[in-house]
Amino acid sequence: MLKPVPDHHPLRQLFTDLTERTFSQQLRWPDQPVAHYVSNLLLDFIHVDHLYRIGDIKGKRLEEVAGMLLEADLLLNAGSVEREREVHRHIGDFTLFMVGLFPEFLNRIKIRQWIHHPDFLIDYVKVGKCSYRNVSEFNYGKYKPFAPLFRKLSDNFELCVIGLGYIKAALDHLQNAEFQQAKKILLN
Repeated sequence: MLKPVPDHHPLRQLFTDLTERTFSQQLRWPDQPVAHYVSNLLLDFIHVDHLYRIGDIKGKRLEEVAGMLLEADLLLNAGSVEREREVHRHIGDFTLFMVGLFPEFLNRIKIRQWIHHPDFLIDYVKVGKCSYRNVSEFNYGKYKPFAPLFRKLSDNFELCVIGLGYIKAALDHLQNAEFQQAKKILLN
């Protein structure tokens, strides 16, 4: 497991500042918990291993949403409600990240008509919203304090995608080396 980015790391400050500014000024939605969650998502997914952290029963890394959806199904592979929640949260995070920062990856799947690609017919926005909604329904015990956040992420998924698009444009403008490296890995 890779260590999280330290609190005082310049990259954490950059992502926090960009996210807070984007959500409050450009989107006119100064929701601190959502902005905080999105900036932490950006930091978490700097490591490609975190982007693809969900594995199947055999331990094989899942890189497609179709496989993640099977893994999230309690009747098929999840095995526990905690695993179901964990995988749905990851699906929401993964789809938000990909649609917001790397829409060209999804366009490549559709435009090139990679019908052999497992995600060819999957609507990432719809699946992401649904996954966050599923996570928000874990409204008990240790999960209860987080349920409203995931409900907001579900209800405002498209707005978060737009926010990530603004953040992507700002990062491209800054020519951030870490962002460019992640983009190169994902698009090749």
